[in-house]
Amino acid sequence: MVSKSPTNPLVLAGQALFYGLFAVIIGYFSTSPDFTHIEPGRSLIKLSFSTQGEPVGECRERTPEELAKLAPNMRTARICPRERSPIKVNIALNGEPLFEGVAQPSGLSKDGASTIYKRFEVPAGEHLISVKMNDNVRIPDFNHVREEKMTLKPAQILVIDLRKDRGGIFFE
Repeated sequence: MVSKSPTNPLVLAGQALFYGLFAVIIGYFSTSPDFTHIEPGRSLIKLSFSTQGEPVGECRERTPEELAKLAPNMRTARICPRERSPIKVNIALNGEPLFEGVAQPSGLSKDGASTIYKRFEVPAGEHLISVKMNDNVRIPDFNHVREEKMTLKPAQILVIDLRKDRGGIFFE
């Protein structure tokens, strides 16, 4: 048995009407409502990183007595704490605080990456941007610091990232 396509003029008119209505809706929402990503005359600073802090304590060597008490498959000479340090962040724009926060390590044992994502709309123009981060609770002050005078153009996006493998704080 072969199925026939609908040839009823009402069915064809109904399909044409619905396809046309669908096309009008798509056309309207492709141009309206107006959306501006960044207000005119403004720039965007994004703080975005995901990295592990340093271990909260020092590694130590197990004594021969401690090793003897362990099962043979558990006998590693060096033991290190799993827990990672939270990452403290301080950003200042032209000497005024823009953001202060802490990214806690993820995971049940607090041994995962610390992740943060924040956006700040700022006026376009020349700014002194100061970023300080600390990823080690054993160091009382900030161990990653970068300060730079930059000219941000309207609608420019500046990304602040922490890449310890490439030397610290990056502006991109």
